[in-house]
Amino acid sequence: MQRRGDLASASAAFALFIQALTLLSFLSFDYEAHGQAPVQLTLERTIPLSNVSGRIDHLAIDVPHQRLFVAELGNGSVDAVDLASGATRRIGGLKEPQGLAYLPDRNELVVASGGDRTVRFFDAGSLAPLGSVSLGDDADNVRVEPKTGQVVVGYGSGALAILDAARRALVRTIELGAHPEGFQIDGEGRKAFVNVPDAHTIAVVNLDSGRVLATWRAAHLANFPMALGEDSAIVGIIYRIPARLALFDAATGTPKADLPTCDDADDLFFGDERGRIYVSCGSGAIDVFERETAGNYAASAHIETRPGARTSLFVPALDRLFIAAPAGSGQNAALLVYRPAP
Repeated sequence: MQRRGDLASASAAFALFIQALTLLSFLSFDYEAHGQAPVQLTLERTIPLSNVSGRIDHLAIDVPHQRLFVAELGNGSVDAVDLASGATRRIGGLKEPQGLAYLPDRNELVVASGGDRTVRFFDAGSLAPLGSVSLGDDADNVRVEPKTGQVVVGYGSGALAILDAARRALVRTIELGAHPEGFQIDGEGRKAFVNVPDAHTIAVVNLDSGRVLATWRAAHLANFPMALGEDSAIVGIIYRIPARLALFDAATGTPKADLPTCDDADDLFFGDERGRIYVSCGSGAIDVFERETAGNYAASAHIETRPGARTSLFVPALDRLFIAAPAGSGQNAALLVYRPAP
């Protein structure tokens, strides 16, 4: 793809180093039997995040302009990182920024801040403020509904807020009964799958009607990260207690897998082109799972990163996995940029 080539060319001009990482664990995947080379993630670049302390939360990508946005919760800021040059610009003075979303049709950045109940809109180029919407406590994860372009935000003691991005106004709320954590919207834009860890459930919600269509019981505790894969046919979630990767049939809620993974995960992504799942963990590792058959995966790699580096973003258009590493142990905060191979 042209964008992938552009990023590779830009990266070559200023890359700090390229380091091939040795697989630390082959776990249960038999490469010889499957006729495949071992899965690798190459640490292609490290992009410093200057003067950033505390926890880092979610990331968002602007592919056309090659900008990555970083919610620096503990720092009260959001950094806009130019992926070509590594230069950063900052939105400061925020109260616990958590969720981010980029609106390509409007070239706007959405920031949900848990500390002051706001969802703020910024011009993604100039970073100038454009307006805000007040919600309840703990405005958190943000997603964009693909069919309408509406912004969906999890917040409070148990609700999804649906916002009109053009008017920057609340359209409606959907009550869930407990605080929503990770959630995803299917490709058709009709359904949201929502982790509700305090209720030990996964809720399936119709965004048009606001109705809860189904409630799946969580097999373990602390189901936070979620992703959709295989053309929205599979729902993947991570439990933190114990650390498990669970896969469900999206149409029926039927469990398909329950696999061990690394501790303190905050994100997972399906790399469907390669048939992989990437899990980033605060224990300082990325776990990689390889698809054997539809809906059936096996662990294939365990790659060390940095302690606390649990938040990530896989961008298929750039074929890169970005890991946000907080400051600690004598190291400054940084973005770790991994290139999948083969």
